Amino acid sequence: MEKENKTRNVSVIKDADGNNIVMINDIIFKGKRSIAWDDVEDYLRNYIGDFYKNAETNDVVYFGNDLPDEYAHSDYTKSLKGTYAKAKANAAQGLGEMLEIAFSGSYIENKKEKHAIDAAKGWYRFESRFALPVYGDNDEVERYNVFHIYLIIRHDQNGKKYLYDLINIKKETSKPLSCQ
Repeated sequence: MEKENKTRNVSVIKDADGNNIVMINDIIFKGKRSIAWDDVEDYLRNYIGDFYKNAETNDVVYFGNDLPDEYAHSDYTKSLKGTYAKAKANAAQGLGEMLEIAFSGSYIENKKEKHAIDAAKGWYRFESRFALPVYGDNDEVERYNVFHIYLIIRHDQNGKKYLYDLINIKKETSKPLSCQ
């Protein structure tokens, strides 16, 4: 497969409270009934080998070979429906920026034998936020829905950290971003 153009319409802004939000301005994964997760997996394959530095910890986190499949086909992903499925699919565009602004990291020791090598040094869980546009009947952006998520990072036996998945998507209902 030929590499996709890596141009993405993504930026980091601050909300009224001074918190960072990754603005994802294009909805590239659409579907009335379901998301084509194989397309999301193919999209993420273009970013294998990319890396980002987290501002809070200065840790470098890579996009490894296992990210596309885990992101698109994990048990968590399979459980998603509607808005949350579309949010996770389109969040793939801003994963790097979400890693950069991630906060409140916590460590969890690896307990599963199947991850004895790829997460030999444990797991990290970070919080982050992103926003997606909501379009009105006239195809104009009415507002942005803001989502809170957890990024799961595995710490490999080789000492490198790799993004593994994005879980626990929650829509922030208190303050959607307006387009004014």
